[in-house]
Amino acid sequence: MKNLNIPNRLSVPVCVLLLYLPGQTARTAALIVFCIAAFTDFLDGQIARRQHIVTTFGKFIDPVADKLLVLSTMIALCGLGEFPAWACIVVLFRELAVDGLRLASQQGSVIAAGKLGKIKTCTQLLTLILFLLDGRAYSGSEFTVGNLMVWLVVAMTLWSGIDYFWKNRSVLSLKEETK
Repeated sequence: MKNLNIPNRLSVPVCVLLLYLPGQTARTAALIVFCIAAFTDFLDGQIARRQHIVTTFGKFIDPVADKLLVLSTMIALCGLGEFPAWACIVVLFRELAVDGLRLASQQGSVIAAGKLGKIKTCTQLLTLILFLLDGRAYSGSEFTVGNLMVWLVVAMTLWSGIDYFWKNRSVLSLKEETK
């Protein structure tokens, strides 16, 4: 059963804690914990699909686990001044909006993550790995790989969010009719 597994439950607070400890060793450990959490989340999805044990709960909780990992790390990096707050706000707004749509879905049915959402998550994870590797990846106005990745994350976040709402617009129209 696809579930919020123990590595994911433990890795989010450990990764954030390590980011706030001084020294390169703690930073490297945060990177390793983040990568392990991202990989185990990917791996449990692959196993569930391959063994045909995908569940409704798994479809719901898997994106939540992704969001916890991404947003907690992103917010911690914002707190350290290493990731732009405006980009974090865009990501947070999109994730809350999509979760709101999921909760609004009729009769408890779960809207599974789409292909663009998975690409968005991969983009976010790769960007955060870059930022964990180099705390100076974002430089504001200069052209850097970090800046480019931030804009790519924002673009994929918005694109996948718009696509998600468009494909599931019937959920919103059904709710309006019942009022």
